[in-house]
Amino acid sequence: MTLFASLTDAAYALVRPIVHATDGEAAHNLTLSALEPLPRARTALTSPILKAEVAGLSFPNPVGLAPGFDKDARAAAVMPRFGFGFVEVGTLTPLPQEGNPRPRLFRLVEDGAVINRMGFNNGGQAAAAERIKALRACGMAVPLGINIGANKDSDDRIADYAKGTAAMAPLADYLTVNISSPNTPGLRALQDKGALEALLDAVNAAQPAGGAKPVFLKVAPDLEPADIDDVVAVALDKGLAALIVSNTTITRPSLRSPRAHEAGGLSGAPLHDLALQRLKDFRAASGGAIPLIGVGGIANAEQAWARIRAGASLVQIYSAMVFAGPGLAARIARGLEDLAVRDGFTRVADAVGVGD
Repeated sequence: MTLFASLTDAAYALVRPIVHATDGEAAHNLTLSALEPLPRARTALTSPILKAEVAGLSFPNPVGLAPGFDKDARAAAVMPRFGFGFVEVGTLTPLPQEGNPRPRLFRLVEDGAVINRMGFNNGGQAAAAERIKALRACGMAVPLGINIGANKDSDDRIADYAKGTAAMAPLADYLTVNISSPNTPGLRALQDKGALEALLDAVNAAQPAGGAKPVFLKVAPDLEPADIDDVVAVALDKGLAALIVSNTTITRPSLRSPRAHEAGGLSGAPLHDLALQRLKDFRAASGGAIPLIGVGGIANAEQAWARIRAGASLVQIYSAMVFAGPGLAARIARGLEDLAVRDGFTRVADAVGVGD
């Protein structure tokens, strides 16, 4: 674990009661404001055991920051200080939008969970592009993914993804096409086979000539088995570089929090079992023919290790940091080193898809 991450964890433990007494979105914005002026990371947490190669990219370690934390690329260059091996910003839409009415972000402390109905609130791709250009001029210590979406009121959502590809691909190490948020009405319909084929054709056509970037697709955990087979078939046919499994869920397992009734996508601990099962489902459907990135309910190294053994080449975290502190990524990465050695692997990457 990095010294910086350790110190910030200690500080977070002191202020967490105050933070959790504050509105979730306000606390999040204060966190970003505190991170933004910090010096960028010049190095990344890594080791020969942790290094990974996915989609032609080199990752210093397999633990990434999921999108949603840094929608507008305000703190991306700082996050490797906390142990992240890659950072994904967004979701970014072609035009700025306010998102859904507040309140729209809820901590379910009793469940170690979060419900959000943010609705792709962001300052738009043009503003983010200027920040990312500045990041690129100074250098990023880890790969940078850019997550793109469609504006809520767009007349042509597929065209929005094409616009996002053209605008953001030149600045990204990889692009994530997010069609799995439950908070933009009708967006998940783009996961249907015909719509997905048309969408990915438009995305591929919008890639910069001579500079195409790997495209990842982020899917929902609420898909049916036939949907999974269709997504995998289309992903392979259209040359996707990876699938991210998964986004938040609209289902509601047994929850204790009085906030459990809130509409939106559920993330955190209650999503763990569903997200792990969907990863296994996508691994079975794809037979390992496409890399998978495991997301959803990961809160410690053992859970990340289970996701890797189930088929994930990389993992991402976000909601667990609300409860465990900002040093979680470093703790997970160092824990993965130990678990790989314990189980007889020279590299974490050698354990991808080996099963339990």
